[in-house]
Amino acid sequence: MADKGSGWRTTPPMRKESITVRHFYEASRERFKLTLLAGARGLDNRITDKNLHRPGLALAGYVELFTFHRVQIFGNTEIFYLRSLELPERIEVFRRLASFEVPCIVTTNANKLDDELVRICEERNIPLFETSFETTKAIFFLSDFLEDQFNLQTVIHGAFVDVYGVGLLFVGRSGIGKSEVALDLIERGHRLVADDVVMVTQKGEGILMGAGTDLVRHFMEIRGLGLLNVREMFGIRAIRFQKRVEVVVELEEWSPDGEYTRTGLDESTVKLLEVEVPHVKLPIITGKNITVIAEVIALNYLLKHYGYDASKEFAGKLEKILIERSESGNADAGTDRVIPYFEHDFE
Repeated sequence: MADKGSGWRTTPPMRKESITVRHFYEASRERFKLTLLAGARGLDNRITDKNLHRPGLALAGYVELFTFHRVQIFGNTEIFYLRSLELPERIEVFRRLASFEVPCIVTTNANKLDDELVRICEERNIPLFETSFETTKAIFFLSDFLEDQFNLQTVIHGAFVDVYGVGLLFVGRSGIGKSEVALDLIERGHRLVADDVVMVTQKGEGILMGAGTDLVRHFMEIRGLGLLNVREMFGIRAIRFQKRVEVVVELEEWSPDGEYTRTGLDESTVKLLEVEVPHVKLPIITGKNITVIAEVIALNYLLKHYGYDASKEFAGKLEKILIERSESGNADAGTDRVIPYFEHDFE
């Protein structure tokens, strides 16, 4: 495992080399309305490419650039071309395509292939799926699923919590109190995404998504207490299964020699899977309320997201006062009370 910062750990970035057609089918059949029509013996075929392919030219006879190793999509163009042929020629064309090691075929718009073509898929162990989605919609969803499967990912040792809709990833050395901070936030009404093992995946340009593992899910380990099931203890509203990673909060013991942000003008970032993520280094000292500060980190992120930056506004006001002092010669400019007169209301 690779170390980052002052002791928090991530695994080297990894990418799947392949997935089985079985996994493709079982993970997406309900979502994308896939029905298996033939080729069940080929469900262990491997998909090695996140891209889809429409084999129009291959059906027409040009196979020099046929990317047969991709999932093949038969939309209206392919189906109507096949129907334009006489049955013997249709069978010959389809046999030529099926002679390649095609992982699987998906027909869209609930289009049907001839029984003879279905039997060829069965003979060649090529899973044949049907979806009622129109071609454009099917390609969008299936491409998004495959891209997700083949994207870069890493495992981070930390606690991941949705705080006011902001994904805060707490990292730091083992035993520093990440889970305890997460538990306190959950008790205050925020939502746990994952504890201890956080799977982070690059999703699109500049976007990281985090989730827990299937084994751990929403269990937490609290030293001195043991394992807790957050969903059972706090209810369904205390958890979520995925969240965008928006701020990395690094917990570390306070050191008098440490460098910590005072003004917030120098924004710190950390690179995860080649994506720059805002990074807050939070020193821990006795009596410091880390939970409240975590909430403030989330609220401050939201303010910046919607165009308000307190650090920049204060810097602007300071610059304005310094200019006024310089121009007027008044050394006391900016040092008056916020109100010039205490009225007779002593609350």
